[in-house]
Amino acid sequence: MSNLEMDAMYRECGISNEVYAFGEKILKELAPRFAAIDETAEYNQMKVIRAMQKNRVSAECFNQSSGYGYNDLGRDTLEEVYASCFHAEAALVRPQITCGTHALALALMSNLRPGDELLSPVGKPYDTLEEVIGIRPSKGSLAEYGISYRQVDLLPDGSFDYDNIKKAINEKTKMVTIQRSKGYQTRPSFGVEQIGELISFIKGIKPSVIVMVDNCYGEFVERIEPMDVGADMMVGSLIKNPGGGLAPIGGYIVGTKECVENAAYRLTSPGLGKEVGASLGVMQSFFQGFFLAPTVVSGALKGAIFAANIYERLGFAVIPNGSEERHDIIQAIEFLCPEGLCAFCEGIQAAAPVDSYVTPEPWDMPGYDSQVIMAAGAFVQGSSIELSADGPLRPPYAAYFQGGLTWYHAKLGILMSLQKLYEANLVKDSQLC
Repeated sequence: MSNLEMDAMYRECGISNEVYAFGEKILKELAPRFAAIDETAEYNQMKVIRAMQKNRVSAECFNQSSGYGYNDLGRDTLEEVYASCFHAEAALVRPQITCGTHALALALMSNLRPGDELLSPVGKPYDTLEEVIGIRPSKGSLAEYGISYRQVDLLPDGSFDYDNIKKAINEKTKMVTIQRSKGYQTRPSFGVEQIGELISFIKGIKPSVIVMVDNCYGEFVERIEPMDVGADMMVGSLIKNPGGGLAPIGGYIVGTKECVENAAYRLTSPGLGKEVGASLGVMQSFFQGFFLAPTVVSGALKGAIFAANIYERLGFAVIPNGSEERHDIIQAIEFLCPEGLCAFCEGIQAAAPVDSYVTPEPWDMPGYDSQVIMAAGAFVQGSSIELSADGPLRPPYAAYFQGGLTWYHAKLGILMSLQKLYEANLVKDSQLC
């Protein structure tokens, strides 16, 4: 296809010559970084394939179970694949886990008891966990069960406050939770090696403490995962990275045998644990999505880097910046006004294959204390490994962009977001020169 044909195709999709040319100029500078992402994806692809081969994945694993789900070969094999791939003793991978917040709540509630204390050494957790913990009162929170919470804020430069972390660990500290991704904050996301240093420090003070890592948006971004650096549990959602865009629901917990068993008994019932829980026909999607995940994540990473470089060049604050190393698929862009945030989300929605004609509007989402605008024209509702963007309607009015099942779709979404800002006169002609 000639360049003229490609130009015409993007114009047909609603991208002006000015916006397209600006994007192509940025893209030419990113070839070396994209090549490095492809190398990591290849390594992680081999890791997934080896885990599937080692655990003898067969066509029979895709069969459907119902009712109690006893002796579900696919379910049990998938959990062995997750444990092998992520170097854990055990895994719980279930469609009965409804989302990432549910997976995190399950891991916390099953491994903490009344009188225990939960410590976050990385500051405030993600918004939806505030009610799980009881920072914001809610029915069934950890606080209602007599589990206390303490946090140590990050230092102004985004690094760990080791002195105050040491002071915060006490005889009641049972579990430490480390959120890898930034959530609705503008702090840096943490690399696996950086998380490993924090875990080593914490275990040096109190070896018995359970360390849980919220790994949402981080799987397959690097060649190692938190279980490789001393975590006791790693938790995530299947409609983010590890589901590869095919998983229609679900979450996972991998970790020590004891931690995972505790979670299984909490998910189902004491005495039943992992033995029950029908797969209901989703096993092929779970296996195939996990197989595709490394390459899907690589496309999302390319999109995040492209977005960072586009908007940084236009003068917007971006976290991470255009040249920083990546530890998750999230790209934050600060617009400093609600109009910019909304225009960005409108562009992401307009580029979607599903519901492209819909205009996203801010609304009162369950679990959040501010109105949130979300753009997600996805095949799976709420799937944030698919091209999506969201953000709370509060200063600094940052959009959190992530996903893209293919790099080409991510590219279109980013250009369309810029197109909407350009049409709203929030980006000037002079900036695109």
